[in-house]
Amino acid sequence: MTWTSSRQDPYRFLEDRFACAQACTECARMCALRAGVRAPDGTADGEADRLRRTGIRCAEVCDATCRAVTEGPDRDADGLLVQLEWCRTVCLDCARAFEARPGAEPGAAACRACAAACTDFMAALG
Repeated sequence: MTWTSSRQDPYRFLEDRFACAQACTECARMCALRAGVRAPDGTADGEADRLRRTGIRCAEVCDATCRAVTEGPDRDADGLLVQLEWCRTVCLDCARAFEARPGAEPGAAACRACAAACTDFMAALG
């Protein structure tokens, strides 16, 4: 698949690409912030540690996806579709994990927004 055959409206394609990169960056930021949260007494429970690991993994996947999205037209579109689907899946998993934790709602919202942006960009790629 080539970039030119996969986009019908070049402006929409670029908007989706930019929105996806922005959403990935915001999700990575929120996940990294969430990963640093500890219990009020400074300890970490097992669930909090699992949530931190989930957030860190999501941040890393989002960061890698942002880099892939911004690489330009020389990027293999099929490989980019795989990266976007991986990011979407990880973000949705992370959003579900964050929804279950008080105070993590902004992180869950950022993850859902990133998943939606990945979905939109995959549609733009065709």
